[in-house]
Amino acid sequence: MTPRQSRILLVCAAFAAGLVLCLGAITLIAGTNFSGKALTPVQIGGPFRLTDQNGRAVTDQDMKGKPFLVFFGFTHCPDVCPTTLFDVSEVLRSLGPDADRAGALFITVDPERDNAAALKEYLASFDPHLRGLTGDADALATVAKEYRVYYKKVPLDGGDYTMDHTAIVYLMDKDGRFVSPFNLKRKPEAAAAELRKYL
Repeated sequence: MTPRQSRILLVCAAFAAGLVLCLGAITLIAGTNFSGKALTPVQIGGPFRLTDQNGRAVTDQDMKGKPFLVFFGFTHCPDVCPTTLFDVSEVLRSLGPDADRAGALFITVDPERDNAAALKEYLASFDPHLRGLTGDADALATVAKEYRVYYKKVPLDGGDYTMDHTAIVYLMDKDGRFVSPFNLKRKPEAAAAELRKYL
């Protein structure tokens, strides 16, 4: 192959690569795929009816009108859950009076042990704005599916068990729509400032 042919081949390859990148960018901006169908974001969240730590029914409609955080866990969790709930409590504390205009839900993935009384005792160590939610196994499985949460019972020696589960804090807006995972790996004041934007 002559040097001239090599240059022509290189220019053609660069053009083809540029064309692919251009089409990809247009697709992202237009929100369509090559078949012409609209791309829709993954739906996270949805309707639910559960029971809080005081025995009261709570639905997704009760959360409308205020942004809220959602975390799935269980009261026998040795580290991730209490650490996360402590961090969420610090964010709510940093909100000051604005904490009354936001919400935070701790939804159990362990209905066998986490009834309303167990949740009430557990949450006594955290910010009072936190609401614990429980329900029967089917109701909790439905909510977990809506939030794309994975959880699984893991047997331990001696007949006991623990729960493996997704450990994401979800930020939902006033209309109950998913905004993004909520970053707790920063100062509580910075996290509170982000949450305050959605009040």
